[in-house]
Amino acid sequence: MSFSTPQWLAYVILFTILTLFAILGILSSDIFPLPEKIRSAIVLSNQNTPDFFLSARNSASTLSIALSFFASGMGAWVVYGTTEMGATPALSVLGVLGYSGASSFPAILICWLGPRVRELTSLGGEKFQCFSTTDFVALRYGRAMQVITAVVSVFYMFIFLVAELTSVSNVYALLVGLDATSESTKGYTTGIAVSVGAFTFLYTSMAGLPASIATDRAQGVLMLCMVVLLAGSVPQGHTEESAQVYRENFRFTLEGFVAAVTLFIAIACAELFNQGTWQRVWAAKGVEELRKGFLWGSFLVFLLMLFFGQMGMIAYSRDPKSYDSGQKWAFLSFFDVLEPLPGFWHAIVLILITALAASTIDTLENALASVFSRDLVQGMGDDKAKWISRALVLLVNVPAVLLSVMRYDVIALFLVADLVCATSVFPVFLGLWTREERWGLVPPTQIGAVCGCIAGVFAVVINGAVVGENGEGAFGFFSYFWLRNGGVCALCGYKTMVTFIVTPLVSLIATLLVSKLEVVARGAGVTKNHFAALEEEADAALGQGKVAPTGDLEMISE
Repeated sequence: MSFSTPQWLAYVILFTILTLFAILGILSSDIFPLPEKIRSAIVLSNQNTPDFFLSARNSASTLSIALSFFASGMGAWVVYGTTEMGATPALSVLGVLGYSGASSFPAILICWLGPRVRELTSLGGEKFQCFSTTDFVALRYGRAMQVITAVVSVFYMFIFLVAELTSVSNVYALLVGLDATSESTKGYTTGIAVSVGAFTFLYTSMAGLPASIATDRAQGVLMLCMVVLLAGSVPQGHTEESAQVYRENFRFTLEGFVAAVTLFIAIACAELFNQGTWQRVWAAKGVEELRKGFLWGSFLVFLLMLFFGQMGMIAYSRDPKSYDSGQKWAFLSFFDVLEPLPGFWHAIVLILITALAASTIDTLENALASVFSRDLVQGMGDDKAKWISRALVLLVNVPAVLLSVMRYDVIALFLVADLVCATSVFPVFLGLWTREERWGLVPPTQIGAVCGCIAGVFAVVINGAVVGENGEGAFGFFSYFWLRNGGVCALCGYKTMVTFIVTPLVSLIATLLVSKLEVVARGAGVTKNHFAALEEEADAALGQGKVAPTGDLEMISE
């Protein structure tokens, strides 16, 4: 591929877009006094508290939640994801639909799980004030599970951050005509990664989560506009021959089905540990805004992923021989379609990529800090918590930039993180079951949940032993977490699908079994937890026609 966007123009686009986002983010802080009409259009609320800085609690409308989930979840990586599926005939339609549906599916889960998490964490009032699901887990289980959840969440979000910085810097290098695989271009790509990280850190450190949500609204609208423009221009140049190839490859395949199943499980497991998404659960004004916002956000995510998948299918149809022979790579197929277009469209893509990356990175920066926010607020006090939160974000950015310079395979990075999350997703979210036995089973205990997480790790290792992958590579016993199964794509193949099915199931069974055995051995008292006691108290108050003890009557009766 040969792109020739002038470097000076690329820098102008980068710094102009980032500066506009930074200004918007800073204006959402309390640093500058603004007229009330202007401030109300930018800021979620006039609250000036550490809690609002860290959580934007109960302030975001349906539209804000929808655009925020859409913008923050769709990073620069999307130009590689479904395009690879679309440009791989063995995956075709089901691969594209699977990736698109899988990317939007976590929002559907949040519509179901989110209200329950809000309900439980509202029962204790300010005492149980939560900023992330690690806080929920600490209250539900205890410190041991909190540490496991925090480690898994931070690992996934850090990998996501590295992948975003890698993607945006590589795309900039590609569109200015540099070889992103060459050592000589590392200075350029490092500069891009540092710039995006620095600007997003600037406004998130000054205004916290409200800045991220405020900029998400602008970034989401900008992204939609850019995609609409591209959708009307990129398909140009379609011939009758390419149309025939497109029709022939528009088919359902078994490999595509396998990939779709794998993607749904993998992305759902991983995104449930994305604290950026969970922050929006507490930021929503109420349950109605939460559900409607995430549903609309899910729909927008599906459309965007579907668009890039179509670009991959179009790219393949125009030059099937090059893709079949390996002369062209499926994951770069979007740029194959983009290349012959005038330079104006290349600039449009740079604007889109910058918005995609900035929206995701500022969300991840806030989300990483949220994992420790509750303990910081309780242990350090409000003012110190804000400053330590900023320091943590800065400390995370530095190694993320350094790792992005090493140019790891973005999809491979996500693959490892997805599988790590699959080992623990059931033990964590089974915690929403707080009381009363069902089907002979008991609510999970902390020991049961910890054993479930460990069992999930062993499930991966045993899978690796069965397929003969353990001991290969630098990670030795745990090398199968890289899932090098020889499939037609990183997340494809029967072995990978089986691993993603078996791992969470083993974790689920182990959690429930060990919890039951613990009750048999130690008595029913081991299932007692903070939330169960508060729910019983709230039920008793409501039964007597009184206001619930914590005051959140509407949430409890939901």
